[in-house]
Amino acid sequence: MVPNYKLEKSCVTLALAADLALIFMASSKKAKSDRPSPTDRTVYSEFGANHSDALERGVPDLPPNQQNIRVQVSRKGRGGKTVTVISGFQAKSETLADLLKKLKAQCGTGGTVREETLEIQGDHAQKLLQILVQLGYKAKISGG
Repeated sequence: MVPNYKLEKSCVTLALAADLALIFMASSKKAKSDRPSPTDRTVYSEFGANHSDALERGVPDLPPNQQNIRVQVSRKGRGGKTVTVISGFQAKSETLADLLKKLKAQCGTGGTVREETLEIQGDHAQKLLQILVQLGYKAKISGG
């Protein structure tokens, strides 16, 4: 009996082709995940990919007696709803969130932190002014 070398050679070739295809597919999937997202338009970055900590501004957490706070009532851009806006804070976002929680509980309403201001639903300017002064803030009513 004579061995059929052509048949064995073609089987080995098919096995190698299948292995190469698997390796290529795995490497192409990895290459796609390493690519930056289409919205990332960074051309060159010397210090790695994540440098958001360097871009954040340091917010001084001043004591309440060194902050000049303005309390005003506004209806602009809120569909006619009245909100009391408290601005002028120089504190961290965690401090503002804690203060907002206290103020909302005292007024019995909702509210939110937007950028460096607090917004309390409803016209509570006088009540909030008294509360802020009791907490040690230098607060004034601003606007008509």
